Amino acid sequence: MEKHQYGFATIFSFIASLGLGLVSFLSCIAAELKRPKRKDLKLDGKLCYLPGSHAFGFGIAALVCLLIAQIIGNLIICRNSCSRQKRNDGKTRRRLRIAAILLSVSWMSFGIAVVLMSGAISMSRKQPYGKGWLDGECYLVKEGTYIGSAILVLITIGSTLGSAVATQRKSQADRPKMPAKVSG
Repeated sequence: MEKHQYGFATIFSFIASLGLGLVSFLSCIAAELKRPKRKDLKLDGKLCYLPGSHAFGFGIAALVCLLIAQIIGNLIICRNSCSRQKRNDGKTRRRLRIAAILLSVSWMSFGIAVVLMSGAISMSRKQPYGKGWLDGECYLVKEGTYIGSAILVLITIGSTLGSAVATQRKSQADRPKMPAKVSG
């Protein structure tokens, strides 16, 4: 009974992480479509003004969903790794090496995506006259920044969940049968 509860929790967590990753991806796409454009920029001498945009809200949603999906995915990996029976055969070591590589890729792409999204999100806020984004100057989010973040989100979620699958214990049917102990 206990195995089934953990199996259900793992499957639910896997689906939740995948769903949040997809929401993050779609939010990045929406943010790219709603980001401030050059025509929105207003100049008054040396002062500039850029109104806020919906890209800010979509960007925040993408960042929060990505963070939660990454946490859930890593909890699955920890649960799979901690509950794993210790075996030293070559197949298990190879699967764990693959899982470690995927986890490294996941964290690198996650870090880059967070930095990229954070900068783009902060530039999508309202930039009043004389305040700007940095040193009183207005900055626009470069075209494709949110799309790049969306691609990194897919890489992050794919490699995290791939690592979770690689650390998954084999089912009872896949394990070699141990001979019965004969007492004499």
